[in-house]
Formats: sequence, structure tokens, C-alpha cells
Amino acid sequence: MYQFTRTALIFGKDNMKKIHNSRVIVFGIGGVGSYVVEALVRSGIGAIDIVDDDKICLSNLNRQLYALHSTIGKYKVDVAEERIHDINPDCKVTKWKTFYMPDTADLFDFSQYDYIVDCIDTVTGKLEIITRGKALKKPVISCMGAGNKVDPTKLKVADITRTSVCPLARVMRNELKKRNIKRLKVVFSTESAIPPKADEAEVEDTSGVERKGKPKKQTPGSNAFVPSVAGMIIAAEVIKDLTQFHVTDLFKE
Repeated sequence: MYQFTRTALIFGKDNMKKIHNSRVIVFGIGGVGSYVVEALVRSGIGAIDIVDDDKICLSNLNRQLYALHSTIGKYKVDVAEERIHDINPDCKVTKWKTFYMPDTADLFDFSQYDYIVDCIDTVTGKLEIITRGKALKKPVISCMGAGNKVDPTKLKVADITRTSVCPLARVMRNELKKRNIKRLKVVFSTESAIPPKADEAEVEDTSGVERKGKPKKQTPGSNAFVPSVAGMIIAAEVIKDLTQFHVTDLFKE
């Protein structure tokens, strides 16, 4: 397809076929996940599942791709589907207005997916996604904490065992070890979290869907550049893994 010609100049026609024939599921399409979806669709992914039960609210406008004044109050997956088809009408979209947790996990058949992307922020949900994906030997990539950070250059790709600084990564390392899961590709930041300025915080807009599970101790600070870069990095890893394309291979004799 002509719209992917520039991408094909790098990856080649055979790899573009692999991308087109792949189905990826993205759990959570907020500040990180919305950019994952955007980059995957613009790369020519043939089928994508998007999972999020939330509606767009005013406080999403500072970082989430689908958040506009014209979309406030709409379900994120509905806005995402419309945008995806505006980019590539041929992309098959399956949307789930679902908050992923152990009690909703059986709705999903993980065997259908060529890649699983975790961009949610609840530990219980993340562990369930990873455990089910690993049980089927499916490639999984998981985003660690992106809140309260301001330096996107501190984002790194690594195995979970090689993470540092990030408190969420520490919790995930411990929990995955208990489950005998030894490997997991993650995107994490080596930047120390910035304490939110509580005295400057305003009341959070709650026009979205009520969340299950334990409430957050404190709403994290966020911005337009760290979550979005994390999402782009994740999308790049997915595309490279699906095609087995590595830049270093170009320079081998």
C-alpha cells in the first residue's frame, strides 16, 4: 500500500507483510498506550485490539493522544477506533471497554495475538497479563512507571531483572520471581520520581469510569513528553520483534 512506502524503504516488503499479517493487543490506551497504538497503526499493523474501559476527561488533555475538548466524555476505545480507521481504513480493530483484572481475564484468548503490550498501571492486572502471555510463550512488553518523570532520555529498554530506580519495576521483579517468570521485556526510567506538589494540585476530574481495585495513594504528576516517548519506544520494540529486524544486521559483512 502506497501509504507505507516510506516504512517499506527501511524494513522491506517481506517485513511489511509480516507487520500487516500481525495482530497486537494493547492493554491501556492512555498516556503511553495511545502512542503505542498510533505508531503501530502508522507502521502498517494489520489487526489491533485496544483494551480500556475509561472515558476521556479534562485531566487527560496534557498527555493522551485521544484527549481533545471535542472528545471529553467519550470512551477512549471509541475515539481510538475512529482515528485508527482514519489513518488506515484496512486495519482491523477490536475494541474492549474492559478494565483488565483477574476477574475479566477469561474474556481474552491470548493465543490469538502475535504480541501483547501492557500499558496499564495496576500491578494485579499487569501480573495477570504477563502470566497468561508467558504461559502461551507469547512475546510481552510491559511499561513500568512513567509518572512523576520529566526526562524522556532516561527511558530504557531492558529485561525486568536489569531494571533499577523505578519503584514499580522493583515490585514487578519481586512478584514475577514468585511466579517463576524469569524474563520480561520492559520500558522503564532511571530517573528518580519527582514528588508531586500537593499544594498546587486541583481536584481530579472524575468524569471517567470508576476504577476497580485499590485507589492510588496519590495521583501522579504527568506531562506530554515522557509517556508519549515511552509509548513510541514500546511500539518500536514490537515492530522490530515482529520482523526480527535489527539495525546492527545492516552493518554485518
